[in-house]
Amino acid sequence: MPGRRRHQQPVVIVGAGPTGLTAATLLAQYGVECLVLERWESVYPQPRAVALDDEVHRILARLGLRDAFAAISRPHRGLRLLDRSMRVLAEFRRDTGPGRHGYPQGSMFDQPELEAILRQNLRRFGSVTLRGNVEVTALTQDAGGVRVDVTDTVTGEHESVRAAYVLGCDGANSLTRASIGATMHDLGFTQRWLVIDVATEADLDQWEGVHQLSDPARAGTYMRVGRTRYRWEFRLAPGESADDFRDTARLHPLISRWTGDIPVAELEIVRIAEYTFRAQVADRWRDRRVFLLGDAAHLTPPFIGQGMCAGLRDAMNLAWKLAGVLGGTLARTALDTYEIERKQHARTMIKLAKLIGTAMTAGGELGNVIRRAVAPRLHLVPGLTDLATDSRTPPLRRCELVVRPRLRHGLAGGLCPNAILAGDRRFDDVAAGRFAIVTSVEPSAAQRADIERRGAVVVVAHPGGELHRWLRAGAARVAVVRPDGAVLRAGRRLSAQAIGAVHPVGGDQ
Repeated sequence: MPGRRRHQQPVVIVGAGPTGLTAATLLAQYGVECLVLERWESVYPQPRAVALDDEVHRILARLGLRDAFAAISRPHRGLRLLDRSMRVLAEFRRDTGPGRHGYPQGSMFDQPELEAILRQNLRRFGSVTLRGNVEVTALTQDAGGVRVDVTDTVTGEHESVRAAYVLGCDGANSLTRASIGATMHDLGFTQRWLVIDVATEADLDQWEGVHQLSDPARAGTYMRVGRTRYRWEFRLAPGESADDFRDTARLHPLISRWTGDIPVAELEIVRIAEYTFRAQVADRWRDRRVFLLGDAAHLTPPFIGQGMCAGLRDAMNLAWKLAGVLGGTLARTALDTYEIERKQHARTMIKLAKLIGTAMTAGGELGNVIRRAVAPRLHLVPGLTDLATDSRTPPLRRCELVVRPRLRHGLAGGLCPNAILAGDRRFDDVAAGRFAIVTSVEPSAAQRADIERRGAVVVVAHPGGELHRWLRAGAARVAVVRPDGAVLRAGRRLSAQAIGAVHPVGGDQ
């Protein structure tokens, strides 16, 4: 092939959106050399994702963005269901203070600002190269690795890059997915929505949570994204398109229920676009050395704010395993667990989003009557408020790296709380991307030495502390916590089997 050839990269990442940048940063923290290929030179300027939960906030903190993300985000207060006359049918409030993961349960942000701080943070790592203005045109696998064919979109020059592994973070129209012959499986949800992003210094004086308008004529969503940024989404009727609402005479009636008497001239229309909300999961997420992450692997309706979150969870799940395999401390079979763990989790969250979206928008006038009758009484249903506001997601399924009995869950597969420890440090600061043994049983000197020799840390759960209560709630005294915060196994004693589950994690240095 014409053009230059480079030495084989340990990892090539296709796509520099939030998922690709997160994967690159996590791998860089383990010393893994990465090349990130992106078709755009700089951050894509249009806002897309606007919400994340505290589990994903925790991932951003792990990247070193705790303070930077706090500066560009704002906690949101939960969810309100409104009828067509803007009467509040039900309200589910979230605590905006730190939760079990150390951060607000929900945060709003502007995606271009997030991508900017992700890129800026990535510059700290000399092991990562980010190349813009390049388009990946083909992926070809052989016994030794993957050939990545790229074209410089400015000069037209062609070249090929060799990689040990490729991570496809290249979105819904993924070339990576096509290259491995994977296809999207439809979970039976397709809706066309109008998305409107507005900037204004005016204060709309609205409750600062998510407003869900349950109007059979025009379902809608409103949320404040930032200090001056606001987002509306409205379901489009058959035959309508975004172009129909570029005229302020048609746009203003849609948003005036929130903007009130504020003149249209004071509202800067950042974007008016049409999105098709889908519920889809790729039939397979891996072919040998090529993996799919983010929208390349799954698409979700936005009703519970999990679109971008799922991609960052993919990166968190895969990065430490790939670093361990490249560093020779984990067997290659560890990579088999990525799809096993993440596919089922993503599918569960997509089905939940589909359920919530259908409940809020479907049924026409009859659905509206039912919502008006039922919604004001939802808070009386035991546990429903917690279900609507609790940001916890399902545990990972049982596999080689999630060891639990078949008939009960326990702690295995769930996330260890990011608890405050001695010295006001949190669990994640102490674990720092390594395995950890959380135990209420004081280890012997020999056990502690064995654990530390394996590159892991011991965290003693003292009586009365959050970790001690967490262990007791799971009927355990010891938990082996993986580098991504998930529990590998839990039990009643600090056994040789538990210690043996711990592996050092390092990159190809």
